[in-house]
Amino acid sequence: MKSPDRLSRRRALYGLLALLPLWIVLAGCGTPQPTLSDVAAQIGIAESEARLSFFRRTAIDRVIDYRVWSGARAGFVALVANHDGLIYARSAGHADLETQQEMALDTRFHIASMTKPVIAVAAMILIEEERLRLQDPVADFVPGFAQTRVISERTEDGEWKTEPLATPITVHHLLTFTSGIGGYAETEAPLDRAWRSPDIELAGLGTLAERVNRIPRLPLYEQPGTAWRYGWSADVLARVIEVAAGQPLDRFLRERIFDPLGLDHTGYPDEIEPGVPFARMYTHDEDGELLREPRFDDYYGTGWTPGGGGLVSSARDYLRFALMLARGGSLGGVRILKEASVAEMTRLHVPEGVLADMGLEGLGWGFGVCVVADESKTIMPATNGDYWWSGRFGTQFWINPSSGTAVVVMQQTETSPYSDMPVTPTLVQILAVP
Repeated sequence: MKSPDRLSRRRALYGLLALLPLWIVLAGCGTPQPTLSDVAAQIGIAESEARLSFFRRTAIDRVIDYRVWSGARAGFVALVANHDGLIYARSAGHADLETQQEMALDTRFHIASMTKPVIAVAAMILIEEERLRLQDPVADFVPGFAQTRVISERTEDGEWKTEPLATPITVHHLLTFTSGIGGYAETEAPLDRAWRSPDIELAGLGTLAERVNRIPRLPLYEQPGTAWRYGWSADVLARVIEVAAGQPLDRFLRERIFDPLGLDHTGYPDEIEPGVPFARMYTHDEDGELLREPRFDDYYGTGWTPGGGGLVSSARDYLRFALMLARGGSLGGVRILKEASVAEMTRLHVPEGVLADMGLEGLGWGFGVCVVADESKTIMPATNGDYWWSGRFGTQFWINPSSGTAVVVMQQTETSPYSDMPVTPTLVQILAVP
């Protein structure tokens, strides 16, 4: 039996879909768009012979246009492709409301946690080359983790006792987020506050190596391999990749993933040339109106190379990355990973408990991606084996392996207590995936 919370969330999504005919009338025809073949040429992929139905295509258009027209979001770029090529493209609204700069295929976005799948691919490259193994202890690359302690007991007043590691933290634990490493919890519990106090994402804390070296001083939430926990595992993995590869992370990503795939719009903020089209960050005020949010302008991902977030990319680039995964590790004759490596990365390694603290069910984890484990328990239509992830600022990608469909939706919104549900990527996914 479905829980009331899950039923209410699903009903809310279906209720929004039921309003599509009204949105079509209200939103009109939207902004004139380039032809699909022109967009496909800019992305560097074929235009698919298959087509979305008129209803699906128009419904996605109106979902996106309405969210902009209503003032809920500044703008979007959305792309959908299947195993043959591009089947949908839409840009709407503005990258910068003040200057009226329009959203475009080359608009750059902070993709935040959508950096994590990229880092997982980098690790899989090294594993294929036998420069890294899943069972390698992390302490072989970051020695401080040999002495890490683990919470064994918490008292009523929030204090804790610790014990030694029962088993070393391994590369596999980092890829599956079962390392016991935290960093993202926002409660006022003493342990969560202790993890936030040396927040490795803050400005001015040094290089990736210097930041990661702070983490072993904190007690792990649980013994490695015990539970899925969202936190700084990918940042530690990024440092492991640097050491195993013998070169800085940004250079490794550039040489082994970005340049071979033609991802010209992707990199860390320090690599982005001044003057490129960049989506400004917005949030919502007490009245639900859009408000410029400048907090992330000067520090997010600058000065170091995080693995858990920080990359800047475009919808065009991330679709190419997603299609590489959807097509078994290669795109346009360029192979990044073996098919077996992609299959291993995108299968269930953690069968349940992913995002359970948010009341979500039916989700598991592979290597750096969320995997649909039980489609009957998810709050949106999905198929077992679908894999996806999203970023803090509203970016999301979704891959349906059975149809070879890849969906990428980009926006730039820091949610506030006054923001409404970030439903657009999910609605696009529902309408685009067969």
